[in-house]
Amino acid sequence: MKNTLLLLFIVAFASCKQASEKENTTPMPAEEVEAPKQVMEKSYPEPISKVFEAHGGLETWNTMHTLAFTMEKPNGAEVTTTDLKSRKAHIDMPNHVLGFDGKAVWLQAKDTTAYKGKPKLYYNLMFYFYAMPFVLSDDGITYTDVAPLVYEGVEYPGIQISYGAGVGESPEDEYILYYNPGTYQMAWLAYTMTYFTKEKSKKFNYIKYANWQDVNGVKLPKSIQWFNVVEGKPVDMRNEVVFSDVSLSKAKQEASFYETPESAEVVE
Repeated sequence: MKNTLLLLFIVAFASCKQASEKENTTPMPAEEVEAPKQVMEKSYPEPISKVFEAHGGLETWNTMHTLAFTMEKPNGAEVTTTDLKSRKAHIDMPNHVLGFDGKAVWLQAKDTTAYKGKPKLYYNLMFYFYAMPFVLSDDGITYTDVAPLVYEGVEYPGIQISYGAGVGESPEDEYILYYNPGTYQMAWLAYTMTYFTKEKSKKFNYIKYANWQDVNGVKLPKSIQWFNVVEGKPVDMRNEVVFSDVSLSKAKQEASFYETPESAEVVE
């Protein structure tokens, strides 16, 4: 009798366990299944967002991977190529090749000519000026509306750009982007240079942006003009830099293109 009761108890327990396991494997109703988390897109203040849109839009810019342009210098052509995602750089000059491999700046001599510039300052300097306004979408930036710039009777609204501590080589640098109030295209850039002093500066330099070209759906400069500054305001053109053979592509360069060559000097 005891054996019979024990057997019945075991059978009943096993049946309950199977039923429970069957219930636990039943799919949850669709409305109860947790939806995958969506990555939130970065938001920007309305004025700078409209500037980005006037130049082709961040969505278009962010699909691109490689930017290249040429500048004619007194001793020959200088070709700058930059990886837009990693900001690795390769600048082919008449007498030198300057690069950034993602960790270190390197300099390779083609002949015995001495390099007279500042490699760690220069390797991304012209890229930064050229890739305006899109480089002003980088992380670590604070945007503040400032008083407009008045030039030849036109008021250009201003957006001041400042950087968080430790962002880039010169986080003390400040920029003010002035835009056309009708088209929202970038018109001027005011900037401070603090690379050498590492201290905030009130002395702003001015670059005029007025000559644009369409490159793969994005408006980029054909040329930019540095202006003389009197009492803190631009007055007349000092010099102009012209860009040619501009390429903006979704394709990536080979990784070796940016790597430090064996014969190059790593800049400390």
